[in-house]
This record gives sequence, structure tokens and C-alpha cells, in this order.
Amino acid sequence: MIIGLPSEIKEHEYRVAMLPVGVDMLVAAGHTVLVERGAGSGSGYEDAHYEAAGATMVDDHSTVFAKSQMIVKVKEPLGPELSMMTPGQVVFTYFHFAASRELTDVCLKSRISAFAYETLTDAQGRLPLLTPMSEVAGRMSIQEGAKYLEKPMRGRGILLGGVTGVEPGNVLILGAGVVGFNAAKVAAGLGANVTVMDVNLDRLRYLDDVMPANVTEVYSDPHAVREYALQADLIIGAVLIPGGRCPTLISAEMLKEMKNGAVIVDVGIDQGGCVETIKPTTHADPTYVIDGVVHYGVTNMPGAVGRTSTQALCHATQPYVIKLASALKQGSIEQLCERDRSFASALNLHHGKITHEAVKAWYEGS
Repeated sequence: MIIGLPSEIKEHEYRVAMLPVGVDMLVAAGHTVLVERGAGSGSGYEDAHYEAAGATMVDDHSTVFAKSQMIVKVKEPLGPELSMMTPGQVVFTYFHFAASRELTDVCLKSRISAFAYETLTDAQGRLPLLTPMSEVAGRMSIQEGAKYLEKPMRGRGILLGGVTGVEPGNVLILGAGVVGFNAAKVAAGLGANVTVMDVNLDRLRYLDDVMPANVTEVYSDPHAVREYALQADLIIGAVLIPGGRCPTLISAEMLKEMKNGAVIVDVGIDQGGCVETIKPTTHADPTYVIDGVVHYGVTNMPGAVGRTSTQALCHATQPYVIKLASALKQGSIEQLCERDRSFASALNLHHGKITHEAVKAWYEGS
């Protein structure tokens, strides 16, 4: 099978979807891997590393798409890539369709087979290809939030951990999954007062067992969210509905009562976000202010730490890339999905139809 590894074209995206060792393993399994020159440079992997691993180097983006039966990426197809995809082509990447009807429509018309990292589940019901980037984004959310709380960044001028004789900042984390867990760890380590909210009582009990004393777990209901949001210096949106759009927990009206200079970092922006007023931003222009509240909506947070993120992502994705390529070399997508529920859960679009129930529910209701 011919597998293509293009450079990422999203602004300030430094990740690459495959390590040289992954190329080596695919070539050893009898596949051909086309790698666009410069694809790995943002993560510190040079063309020579891929050539040594057996890659066929390609000079331009369009050639990778035109000659590949399967494309492996990090971020969703963008801009010129949308017209480069061909019917029957397999694309394995983060899609986050529920954040963009336009992307969904284009991919449906292209009749690609869209396998999405973010909906692939394992036998235990976990999301193994979303987890590593959720870990990175969760930890980064506090790092970024702490920075934008500084007065020159239009924040309240709060040091999250406080100092002797001065109280620490208040952090509200909406969602106790992987993002929320990692955000809570970092915020607690800085010494902040941390509140984690979720509707899953078992998950809250787990956090209560493992988190330090400066982390409080609270059941999430509309009244509680409002109460704690008004006290917060920093709010982290860490809500996830696999394949679906995030529910809105922070309303536009609520902003008017929040602290002036408070900061919101909505990690769920790829799935629409849980804040009514959030919109996608970039690393070049990450924040904007509404009613005195700083909003951070960068859609590819882990891309800023490309080396760490690439390694974490590829360690998780590589076994699935090899398995997918080998399975498709021997049979059809339908056969693969029938015998392997992980790939069935990852398949979002196929032959111009939506195949994932959460994506379909969002699409029909949007």
C-alpha cells in the first residue's frame, strides 16, 4: 500500500504524523511511504532521518495526496488539501467534524474514508489516540492560563500559586476526563485553589482519592457551574462528547458577572467548546476579550510543543497505522470494521455517508 505523510499546513502546527521509526516499520511490512520534504522539521526530524528509514521523499504537497492510497496526518484537511482528496482514499487524522459542517460537507462529497483519531475506542472503551494530546493540552491549559492572567496579557494580574500572606488564584476545571485530570495536577502543583466539576460521580470519587488537598471535586449542575465560575480567576473547558459537539456550560450572560480579567482556556474548542462566546484562535493571535474576560481558543494547542506532542501522538497512533495499512492491503474497509470494533468506531465517513452515530446526530441537528 502507498501511504502518504504530508507536511501540516495549519498555522503554527509543528507536529508530524509519523516518526522515522514508523516509516521503517511500514516499509519492513511491504508498504511504500511517501514523505513530503520538511514534514518533520518542526518536530526536529529531518529529511535524512526519513530517507534512512526507507521513505520515498516527495517535493510537494499535492503529489503526496495524488499518489497515496492512505494519508496519515495530524490535523484535519485544510485549504488546498480539501480539493486534493480523492474518492476511496483513506485519511487517518484528527477530524473533529462536529466543529465544522463545511469540512464535513467537503469530505462527504470527496467520498473519502475518514478514520478519526478522536473517536477510535479500544476494548475498554478508552480513546487511546485522543489521550496523549489531551494530556498535553490539559497540562498546557494551566501554563497558558497562568500566562494570560498576567496584567500585560490583559488578565487580572494574578499569580496562580500566590505567595506568603497572599491567597492563591481560583481555578475552575469543567470536566474530569484526561484533560481535566492533567490540568488539575498542574494547577494543584502550582498551589492554586482548584475545583473540578463533572457529572460522573465515579470519576469525581477517583479524583478525590488521588488529588491533593487543594483540589475540590464538585458535581456539575447549572447552578454550581455559575457559582464557581463567578469565583474563578481561570476557567478550563475540558468537556468531551466523543464525536459530538460540546455542551454550552458558560453562557454569554455569565461573563458579565465574572471577574474582570478572568481567563477562559477552552480546550474543547475543536468540538465547538463549552463556552458560548468561544471562537477558534491561533498561536499567532491566541486571545480576545469579551466583557472583560480573556478568551483563549487555540485549536491546536499541542502543536506549540511539537517535539513532545509528536512523540506522544506517534507512540499511540503507530500501531494503528500499521494495522490499518496491513488490513486494507488484504481486504476491504467493511471487512476490517466488521472484525475490529476499534476501526469501526474510528470510521466517521465512508463512500459519502456518515458512519459514526455521534457525528450523524450532530450533523442532522445542526
